[in-house]
Amino acid sequence: MLQQKIPATVITGFLGAGKTTMIRNLLQNAGGKRIALIINEFGDLGVDGDVLKGCGAEACTEDDIIELTNGCICCTVADDFIPTMSKLLERENRPDHIVIETSGLALPQPLVAAFNWPEIKTQVTVDGVITVVDSAAVAAGRFADDHDKVDALRAEDDNLDHESPLEELFEDQLTAADLIVLNKTDLLDAAGIQTVRDEVASRTARKPSMIEAKNGEVAAAVLLGLGVGTEDDIANRKSHHELEHENGEEHDHDEFDSFVVELPALSDPSAFIERLKGVIAEHDVLRVKGFADVPGKPLRLLIQAVGSRIDNYFERAWAPGEVRGTRLVVIGLHDMDEQAVRAAIAAAV
Repeated sequence: MLQQKIPATVITGFLGAGKTTMIRNLLQNAGGKRIALIINEFGDLGVDGDVLKGCGAEACTEDDIIELTNGCICCTVADDFIPTMSKLLERENRPDHIVIETSGLALPQPLVAAFNWPEIKTQVTVDGVITVVDSAAVAAGRFADDHDKVDALRAEDDNLDHESPLEELFEDQLTAADLIVLNKTDLLDAAGIQTVRDEVASRTARKPSMIEAKNGEVAAAVLLGLGVGTEDDIANRKSHHELEHENGEEHDHDEFDSFVVELPALSDPSAFIERLKGVIAEHDVLRVKGFADVPGKPLRLLIQAVGSRIDNYFERAWAPGEVRGTRLVVIGLHDMDEQAVRAAIAAAV
């Protein structure tokens, strides 16, 4: 008897939108489903995987979490994703559902197209692509310096080039979506939320459903079971970069750089975080995430920064044999002065 195809949900969204938090909530409320996770991070420090491994959910054990930290998954489909999926499907106890969290810099389209590979298509189907949006960031105009000016120019010229790779990436992730989650709506009033809805709707010709959320709290029944079979519709969701591929251009992530900063223990975390806000603003850093060692504390301090907005909390106990330390991933545009940022962060300790 043929085995029923395993549904897979692809969760994408820009840096800091709240993908990992949403997945953590999903795992803790999975209703008995056994879920396997594939996590792709941009940078060498597997922060998101560590956060999810520490969630204590029975639905997903540490053995069910697979991390790919050696590059953007959309660029390493053949080398990384296909072998990873094949090993997952060879397991004796196959998962009920697969959730794939892409890097905040990844294009979902090439990943979804990979589900049409023969060894994958017969066993797995894309239940749906979910794009998570940082509503507060969009409301602040994070993806264009002057929205009114850009909109006016677009009205005059449909072929207007995008002003930044961030704006282009934002549109690519929306174009792939079957469901858009407008996260962090608790940071906005009703008028602000409507502005975000209008902005998001204007960025894609497709009109997927949009729902609102705060703290990544979305019911598992909403996220799982969409039943779309997105791999069969991928030709209608081409990204800007895929169109460039068709024109013979090469897709890479030269627009973005990332590096890991190792620091001593933080004797005054609050002061460090306040100074870190200044570093982020001065050097236009997009994202900082990682863990910190605080002397006298048995728990690791999780630090997650999106622009100047920084969340921090004691997340889990240091594991036996785990080397205590402070390690942060920094992500920015390619012209970011790495040495200057490193020095500024070190001076903030």
